Order: sequence, then C-alpha cells, then structure tokens
Amino acid sequence: MSGDVIISIRGLKNQFGAQVVHENLDLDVYRGEVLGVVGGSGTGKSVLLRTIVGLNHARQGTIEVFGKVLDDIPVRERRAIEKRWGVLFQDGALFSSLTVTQNVQAPLREHLDLPQRLMDEIAGLKIALAGLPASAGPKFPSELSGGMRKRAALARALALDPEILFLDEPTAGLDPIGAAAFDELISRLKQTLGLTVFLVTHDLDTLHATCDRIAVLAERKVLAIGTISQLMTHRHPWIQEYFHGPRARAAEAAWGEAPQGSKEP
Repeated sequence: MSGDVIISIRGLKNQFGAQVVHENLDLDVYRGEVLGVVGGSGTGKSVLLRTIVGLNHARQGTIEVFGKVLDDIPVRERRAIEKRWGVLFQDGALFSSLTVTQNVQAPLREHLDLPQRLMDEIAGLKIALAGLPASAGPKFPSELSGGMRKRAALARALALDPEILFLDEPTAGLDPIGAAAFDELISRLKQTLGLTVFLVTHDLDTLHATCDRIAVLAERKVLAIGTISQLMTHRHPWIQEYFHGPRARAAEAAWGEAPQGSKEP
C-alpha cells in the first residue's frame, strides 16, 4: 500500500426522497490497499459503492478518481476512467442468457474493438485467473454453483485489466469453505496484479483475511477508519459490538495475531 490516494470523496450526500443515507461523508482510498467497508443495515454501504462507479448520482459532494473529479470531466474521459475499474455486484449480476465466456467478453465488446479469437483467449485467461476450470466457459450461469457464479462475475470484473476492483458482499451466500477460498483468491489477485480493492462486506473472516484498513459507516458518514486492532479500541457502541461480539471473538480466535492481508487460520 502506498500513500497515493486513488479515490477521494469529500462532502458526499446521498438522499432518496426524505431519507438521507449519507451526509458530509469523507473517505480516501490508497493505491494498492484492500479497504473494507462495514456498517449496520441501512447505512448505505452498497449505495456508496454504486455512487462511486456512477450508478447513483449524489446530491452533493465530489468524487475524485485517479486525480479527476468525475462530475467535472467530459463523457469520453469518464468512460476512459471507467475502463480502469471492475465491479462485482452482490448477486453477481451475470447475464443469464449468455455463457460465462460471453459474460466475460461483454466489457471487451463494449469498450474495445478486438477480433473474436483474441477475445476468446482473453476470456479464457480471466476465467482461469478467477479460479474456474476451462469447462466453465461454455456454461450458463444457471448451470453453475453459487461459488462458481461469484468467480465468473469476478472474471468479468477483471476483463479489462482494472486497477481498482469494487466488490459488493463477494462472500455473501457462500459456505465457509467457499468463502475462505474466495478470500484467498482476492488476496492473491491483489498481490499479483497490484489491485486496489474497495470491498463492501459484513464477513468478519473476510476482514481479517484480506483488508488493510476498514471504514465503518454510521451516523450517515465514515465514523471511523483504521486497522482491526485500531477499531477494536473505538468507543462507539456499534463498533464495540461488531468487533467484540461473539462472531468477532470467534474470528479473532481463528486468525490469531498474524498480519492482516497475509493470514493463515
């Protein structure tokens, strides 16, 4: 992790009707880090992710990515920036009528003009990179297990060789073994590809296994940010309950004192 800020958010306000989800929210994400985003139900974790990538328009504030304020640049320049990130949505959001290979090729078709043979090779590489066998390529999402669908969605998110990876609850719905394998995959990809990862999760094992820092959303803003050990000393009631509750104690016992992002349970 470097000191280079790759995403900078200032004064962000998200509101839906009378409901204010975020107000005066500030957040910096550093190049090369895995930043975990946690918070109680309704604190807007997924809303924050969707706002950064442009699927939700904020009422106020600025979002700067790669040194560019996204609302201040021409559409063509913004699209060039969007090619530098990949997104894995909570449910995978695969196109059900397309095979895994075709899903992975969708961003290539949208942004690039490549011959079919080259797209087939790239899709095969990304499928392997996500930990799927080559036999998964011609299958449809309905023919895959939940864990394989997550990996197929990850392969699509990696299609354009992104610098930033946005992950929305990537281990939700997975069994403990599948979730642990996915955590290991994210850590390995971060190291080998030099990715910056913005990770929305509620999974304490994922936080221990992958995250360099954790941002806590509460009271409509980033209430606290730091390592797990730093947040465990925070006096806010929700943070205390989250990091000292029964599941937190179980996760802490499983992971022990090994360095974050490189742990073996």
